[in-house]
Amino acid sequence: MSKKLLLVRHAKSDWADIGLRDFDRPLNKRGLENAPEMGQRIYVKQIIPDKIVSSPALRALTTAKIFAKEWKMDINTITLNLDIYEASLKSLLNVVTELNDDDDYIALFGHNNAITDLVIYLTDADLFNIPTCGMALIDLPFESWKMVSKGTGSLVFYDYPKNTSLI
Repeated sequence: MSKKLLLVRHAKSDWADIGLRDFDRPLNKRGLENAPEMGQRIYVKQIIPDKIVSSPALRALTTAKIFAKEWKMDINTITLNLDIYEASLKSLLNVVTELNDDDDYIALFGHNNAITDLVIYLTDADLFNIPTCGMALIDLPFESWKMVSKGTGSLVFYDYPKNTSLI
C-alpha cells in the first residue's frame, strides 16, 4: 500500500502585536476565513487523512484544528511535533521518515520555507512558493515512511486559497 502525505502551510498569521513571540502568533482574519474553506475542499473530495501531525506554533496548530473540524475529526488526536517549527528541508524530511508506518495517509501542518522545499524535493514539482494555507497532496509508492526520499513522490494535487481553477 502506498503512503499519502498532505503538506499544509499554516493559514495567514497576524503580525499586529509586535511584542508576541513568533511561536505565539495567531491567525489573522483572512487566515481564519481561508482555513475552513481549504479544509472543506479536501472534505468535498472525500480524501480525509487518517492522522494529523502539526507544528505546535499557534498559527499552525490553529490551522490544523480548523481543518480537523471541517474533516469531522477529533482535534484532541492531533499529534504535535516541535521539530516541524523552524524546520529545514532536512529536518522536515526526518519528521516524515519517522512517521508511524501504521498510518498510510497523514496531513502535516507546518511552515515555509520547509513546506515548499519538501514538496519540490519529493516531487520535482515546478513550484516557487506555497502560499499561506496552501496544500499539496503527494503519493509515495512505499509501505514505509522510511523509504521517502528525493524525487520519489507524485504530486496528486496542489491548491491554495486564491486558486479558482479547482473550485
